[in-house]
Amino acid sequence: MAGPGGPRRPGGGPGPERRPGEEPTDLLPPVYQSTPREPELLTHREDEVELEPFYDDEYDEELTEEEARAVRRKKIWRRVRRTTYVAFGLMLVAPVVAFAIAYQVVEVPNPEVEAAKQDKAITILYSDGSPMTKIAQAEGNRTLVKYEDLPQSIKDAVMAAEDPTFMTNVGFDLTAIARAGWYQLKGEQSGGSGLTQQYVKAATEQDGMTLSRKFTEAVTAYKMSQQQDKKDILTAYLNTVYFGKGASGIKTAAKAYFGHDDLKNLTHSQAALLAGMIQNPGRDWQPAYLLERWNYVMDQMVEHKMIEPAYRASEPFPEPVPDAEQAGLAGPRLHILQQVKQEMSELQWGVDRLKKIGGTVHTTIDPPMQAAAEAAVDDVMKGQDPILKTSMSAIDPNTGAVKAYWGSATGDGLDYQTGVLQEPGSSFKPFDFVAALKQGEGAGEAYDGSSPREFPGRMGNNAVRNSPGVACNTPKRCSVREAMVKSVNTVFFDMALKFGTNKVAEAAFAAGIPKEVTIGDKTTQLLVDEGGAQPNGNISIGGYLVRPFDITSAYATFAARGVYHKPFFVSKITNAENVAIYHHIDETRPAFDDDPTKSQDIADNVTDVLKGIPKGAIACAGGRDCAGKTGTHELQGTSRNAKAWMAGYTPTLAASVWIGTDAGNIALVNAAGKDIYGSGLPGEIWKKFMDGALNGTAMEKFPKPKPIGQFEEPKPLTTTPPTTTSEKTKESDKKPTTTEPATTTRTTPTTTRSTNPCRPPLCAPTTTGEPEPSSDPIVGGTAPTG
Repeated sequence: MAGPGGPRRPGGGPGPERRPGEEPTDLLPPVYQSTPREPELLTHREDEVELEPFYDDEYDEELTEEEARAVRRKKIWRRVRRTTYVAFGLMLVAPVVAFAIAYQVVEVPNPEVEAAKQDKAITILYSDGSPMTKIAQAEGNRTLVKYEDLPQSIKDAVMAAEDPTFMTNVGFDLTAIARAGWYQLKGEQSGGSGLTQQYVKAATEQDGMTLSRKFTEAVTAYKMSQQQDKKDILTAYLNTVYFGKGASGIKTAAKAYFGHDDLKNLTHSQAALLAGMIQNPGRDWQPAYLLERWNYVMDQMVEHKMIEPAYRASEPFPEPVPDAEQAGLAGPRLHILQQVKQEMSELQWGVDRLKKIGGTVHTTIDPPMQAAAEAAVDDVMKGQDPILKTSMSAIDPNTGAVKAYWGSATGDGLDYQTGVLQEPGSSFKPFDFVAALKQGEGAGEAYDGSSPREFPGRMGNNAVRNSPGVACNTPKRCSVREAMVKSVNTVFFDMALKFGTNKVAEAAFAAGIPKEVTIGDKTTQLLVDEGGAQPNGNISIGGYLVRPFDITSAYATFAARGVYHKPFFVSKITNAENVAIYHHIDETRPAFDDDPTKSQDIADNVTDVLKGIPKGAIACAGGRDCAGKTGTHELQGTSRNAKAWMAGYTPTLAASVWIGTDAGNIALVNAAGKDIYGSGLPGEIWKKFMDGALNGTAMEKFPKPKPIGQFEEPKPLTTTPPTTTSEKTKESDKKPTTTEPATTTRTTPTTTRSTNPCRPPLCAPTTTGEPEPSSDPIVGGTAPTG
């Protein structure tokens, strides 16, 4: 405790007076008090270790409170500094030690061994176990290409695309590794591996996005760079890397892509395409992706002065040769193989990985159903203008298994099932109905179905119109059921605005339309306006883009009674010893409500309405229960059609058909020069396929729905054949004429009515949505009140 004369010594008594800021030396033991003070040297600072014993708590008791706090702060910060020094030292030393230890442990891959791994075959099977095709090297890759046999074109292209600093780096790029580590910490993915690292990753088959894998890969790449010449590493890489099209190694790739037996014929332009495919060889079948990668590598070669800008500007895209037929697999079935390979990559069992161990891929494609799809397209499209493009797919609604797939006629071009986005027209209207059902409105709810009708954003000449000849029995009181069967645009536009266009989009997403898709390198958000804004009313009549394959998937959800199953092509993968290394796990969920029962009720009510559409010429054979919806999308600026659809299902199979062109603003016409509608060529293909695919199977019925909201029972029809006055009215694909069409009469207890029975394409087209009325329109009676 301090007295009037200042702080006391340990032995008592006041200490000598001190000047402000002077240290209390009288607090030290006598031996230190008597020692003359030397100049302030670092070795004599009082916070060094040798003074620490004399600042124990027993002396703190004799200090002022302020001095005691100062001494304690010194001790605390001294410990913090020392801890920091130790931690910083460990941060510097630990990686060095770890790198040194890992350097002694890791093994450098042997090029001959790695090349030999590339030769194992992959067998692709249909769902019944019969062979589809085999993926195997046309030429074995055991004879390695020597460095002197590699043309400069491929050396330049590969380094430009994958590792511009390859010849000077130590096997890895620290900047790229740091970037990859940062993305990993954020939960994102990033590349950054140079050529040597890529070679090591392929050889070790370790491709997990982890820091430990990246570290081991870098150490091995460094060791390889220390032990081998850069020329040898580049040669080993080019002899083993996978380029797509079943080709491992540059010699096989040059043959597969361009038919070259001699590498010296490989131009810089062709080499640019091959180098570009290394990043994602599983997309070797996507023309847009090939073009994008070629452009990237060509630009990289210009930047690194490997080619002249004039050469870049003058050189056209080098078209690959058509895929060689593989074990009898050709035409549209090549698109099946492409889908299977893409799914294998998504499952982390890509072709390049599976070829190293050999194996068998079991697919979901059903041979009789695939044959039925091909026969239906061939029969209906025979003699049609080649400018017409078509595609179709079929899915088991109870599992998601893809049973048949037809992407295009040739198989080596654009896949019109998953490689394009199209407006679905009126085949999108069932999702409007789902939005209404979720809010408690049923098939008997009445809407104003008159035409034209003005809505916000659709006024005056832009008002929403129904197809000419399409009208409800009581236009101002049109039931949802009648509006769906007759495809009344104004009803569904009104419905979407009433419940919210975003609710229609949500119903479609729930059924299986993805929120975004990637085609080539372009990712597109679906069912939204620019910038992700809520869609406008045109969504109600199918004015927004979707993929045809996703329409099949969404209709399969209706068939599965409101249960979504993610579509898939690969059911199982086994290794060379026939041991399963992958089994499909069903990704399923209730679609339209978290309560499975409510989701089921919604889907059943949709099906009950859609059962009224596949009638007449597109009715399923033998009275089989089937449901569906036709659709068309108009040619801009006209009332003619640019796209035509038919989507439908039975309890065990869902399928959709699309017909259009890729020639721009061209109207769809058939071989007779007549407009094409959904119930025309698409409907014919759909019917032929369903009849052929389901021939001999049980005639399953749809369950009776539990009514939601105001329900309306389907009205059975009594029809008589139309009376015709000329031969042309007997043809199913004729345009409307000014001649008054024949009528169909049905008598009820209260009224006798006549309606226009014209079956498309006898009815005139609409300006938007689906142009044709049903072949069996609802007639008789009055639409119920809402």
